[in-house]
Amino acid sequence: MSLSRRQFTRGLLAASVVTPSFSVAKPAAEWRSLFDGKTLDGWTPKLRYADFGDNDRDTFRVNDGMIQVRYDKYDDFGERFGHLFFKESFSHYRLRLEYRFVGEQCKGGPGWAFRNSGVMIHCQDPKTMLKDQDFPVSIEVQYLGGDGKNPRTTGNLCTPGTHVVYKNKLHKTHCTTSTSKTFHGDQWVSAEVEVHGGGVINHLINGEKVISYEMAQYDPGDKYAKPLIKGTNFVIKEGYISLQAESHPIDFRKIEIMPIEG
Repeated sequence: MSLSRRQFTRGLLAASVVTPSFSVAKPAAEWRSLFDGKTLDGWTPKLRYADFGDNDRDTFRVNDGMIQVRYDKYDDFGERFGHLFFKESFSHYRLRLEYRFVGEQCKGGPGWAFRNSGVMIHCQDPKTMLKDQDFPVSIEVQYLGGDGKNPRTTGNLCTPGTHVVYKNKLHKTHCTTSTSKTFHGDQWVSAEVEVHGGGVINHLINGEKVISYEMAQYDPGDKYAKPLIKGTNFVIKEGYISLQAESHPIDFRKIEIMPIEG
């Protein structure tokens, strides 16, 4: 699909009729657990170079009430980036979970992936991902752990195959730092994301908002995003949720979602 700059602008303007509120969302229901603490029921892995549903090298597993990402069965990471997808698509919601980084990075993992993981929202349908595709077209709520001495924010924004509107401008920077504190060591961190469909998205760390943006949209120049664009409105209003595996062991627990008013 070839899209002109005029088409892109027209799509962006069409989406701008969304008038999101930056106030705290009113809950439309109670919190619902997405993880039973015992199995991966409802969750399906998609690892690079593997078929959808193939939990290659037992990367994702459950132990002690946690979803664990582990690499003890890897000889080398080999850029096998992975994502564990929940079975449903969501639009307006609050998602909360706890995470902690543990152990040592997998041999062969890229330097930037040290204590690096995240939760992906507004993901493309994982069944549409190519076998060698590294990341789903999505918005990443990026989690980073400290190295023991240097500042390193978490709850950041990354945009594989996407752009957002940030500080009232179309924002094409791939990763944008938040205002969070640094969390060193293996401590548990509470993370939340509040998603208003194609409107405002807020990231919260330990209850504090650390970054806010709006109008998540497909990048028409991205080879994975192009097939997902329908018409001239690029704004993404819903999508799947996935947990990331980027070469450093990490634990996730207490994964819950609450629908909010649209």
